[in-house]
Amino acid sequence: MIHGVLNIYKEPGYTSHDVVAKLRGIVKQKKIGHTGTLDPAAEGVLPVCLGMGTKLCDLLADHDKTYRAVLLLGKETDTQDTTGRILCERETGRLTPDEVRRAAERFVGEYQQIPPMYSALKVGGKKLYELARAGREIERKPRPVAIYELTVENIDLPRAVLTVRCSKGTYIRTLCHDIGQALGCGGCMEQLIRTRVGRFSAEEALTLSRVQELEEAGRLEEAVISLDGMLDHYPAVVLEDPLLERLARNGNPLPGKETGLLPDKETGLLPDRETGLLPGAAGQTAKEEAAVSALRAVRIYDSGRRLIGLYEQESKGGRWMPKKMFLGGE
Repeated sequence: MIHGVLNIYKEPGYTSHDVVAKLRGIVKQKKIGHTGTLDPAAEGVLPVCLGMGTKLCDLLADHDKTYRAVLLLGKETDTQDTTGRILCERETGRLTPDEVRRAAERFVGEYQQIPPMYSALKVGGKKLYELARAGREIERKPRPVAIYELTVENIDLPRAVLTVRCSKGTYIRTLCHDIGQALGCGGCMEQLIRTRVGRFSAEEALTLSRVQELEEAGRLEEAVISLDGMLDHYPAVVLEDPLLERLARNGNPLPGKETGLLPDKETGLLPDRETGLLPGAAGQTAKEEAAVSALRAVRIYDSGRRLIGLYEQESKGGRWMPKKMFLGGE
């Protein structure tokens, strides 16, 4: 069984579920899951977790995402993109590029976004898109989302091309709709490409056909990012004490100051007790550094340097608690 994460380029026409189903057929293993739904008409980066990598799905889903979207002004639809039923159309001739740019850039920062009816969110056990298809529309509560960066790349009215870096849970369709509302003419999303999810970029992503080629050539594992690779921004700690190793293997908490945790064999360093970071740790984004600092998290290895799990330190008491386990007891 393959364990790790594949950076898949989802092509238009596939659902995220389709991608997982096709990968199961290619790789011949059932334990596969994706980390964030893309609409069928959208394309771009879709990290897919395999084997024990599925335990990382929730961590990957928390990452920032970057999109390239085409906003079509003057048209509103029930799906908030051009695949839906047109609700109204308005003239856009009075708009200027500067007005469009200012309206879009006002959404940078945190704002309350109302999820679209055509979404996979559940209300009362029912997915919103199921209710929408049945002709029902229900009230949705606004949810806080964050637009970290928004750049208007090009304006050729009634279209504008946007690059957006945002928090998880942000609907770009809804952002396009909201910009249209702010301009008083309405708007919807005409095209969407997800160009980045955390460390995963579209330039390095693999299509399903390419995955098939690699599998047939016996080279697929070369493209899989291992569990170690996915967690390499967390400090590593090797357990040499047999008792501590046994405790960790069974998913037990590890004591604090008296653990006898040894430095990482490769670096000779111990994580800082205040920040949880190795001195001079490289390749971390500001968000990753903040996350590690807040959690005081470390990768725990056994004496044979096999990854046991990801542990985080309690703020009080100093014990190390299991967060994700990858190696069970023997």
